[in-house]
Amino acid sequence: MRPLESEHLSINPPKHRASLARILDKIAHLLHALYLEIAMAAAKSLTPAELQRVLAYIETQAYAQRNRAMLMMTVAAGLRVSEVAGLTLGDVLDSTGAVRCEVFLAAHRVKHGHARTIFINTRLQQELASYIATRTHQDPSFPLFASHRGPRRHFSPNTLAQHFYWLYRKAGVTGASSHSGRKTFLTSLASQGVSVFVLASLAGHKSIATTQRYITVNDDVKRKAVELV
Repeated sequence: MRPLESEHLSINPPKHRASLARILDKIAHLLHALYLEIAMAAAKSLTPAELQRVLAYIETQAYAQRNRAMLMMTVAAGLRVSEVAGLTLGDVLDSTGAVRCEVFLAAHRVKHGHARTIFINTRLQQELASYIATRTHQDPSFPLFASHRGPRRHFSPNTLAQHFYWLYRKAGVTGASSHSGRKTFLTSLASQGVSVFVLASLAGHKSIATTQRYITVNDDVKRKAVELV
């Protein structure tokens, strides 16, 4: 009897292995997206008192100005932690050295590959200017928020997410995570009557359904709503 070729005996020839790898990769991405969605939904929106508690705690710690500025980028501009981690000085400073009111992030730097513009309000511009003034290294290519490993070293998104988790926990704010600043940003604007379509654009969401999952409807929001009648 003629022996069977080894490829016929294999239940996993090369082309099947490649297909299986693609399927597993898609499953991994779907599971990661599901995890992020669950984590985002579970994260709390900070009350004004809780935000002040966190800011007060930051003032007692090392790297206070950097940590305050990082937090405010999530709370006052709605940046994702990965976006905060990837910022450079050149992203936020114009040719005169002033803090920009708009920061453009190209598609390759944004989740899901959708380029977007970050709008920086006057108060946050002042926060960033105060922080940047303390920086010894002003090279535009350097990270805006350098880690403790040196002025050229960015935080990784995962490390920065852990940083925020422990920051909230040590400040005594339970239930908060790296999503809380962004969730607070959107909830605060929603409570002031800002359209969900505007919120979706500010957040960099393609679907308003995604934005709606970020918004916390609490008793304060309800009180403001009934006063409009």
